[in-house]
Amino acid sequence: VQLQASGGGLVQPGGSLRLSCAASGFTLSSEWMYWFRQAPGKALEWVSSITPTSYTYYLDSVKGRFTSSRDNTKNTVWLQMNRLEGEDTAVYYCAKDRNGATRGSGTQVTVSS
Repeated sequence: VQLQASGGGLVQPGGSLRLSCAASGFTLSSEWMYWFRQAPGKALEWVSSITPTSYTYYLDSVKGRFTSSRDNTKNTVWLQMNRLEGEDTAVYYCAKDRNGATRGSGTQVTVSS
């Protein structure tokens, strides 16, 4: 199993980023996928889940701002992040388990003016 998140960067408050998660080594189409984040000095935090049929769930603080999507034919999952806030600053990971144990390399998102 390999999962690689990308697309992070430095963005001003109110800005947007789209994260990608490239998956390999397993059949994406049959798996729930998860986004997590970890801010400096804090525990890993669940952000979003997406079912194989693209039903989505979100952390309350990102509802209405973040959107998960997937394309099983491309083995890719995305996290569209809009109206970013300073509290969203973290390393973001994707995983195929609900605890984040399978998370691969993350991508840094920094929201700052």
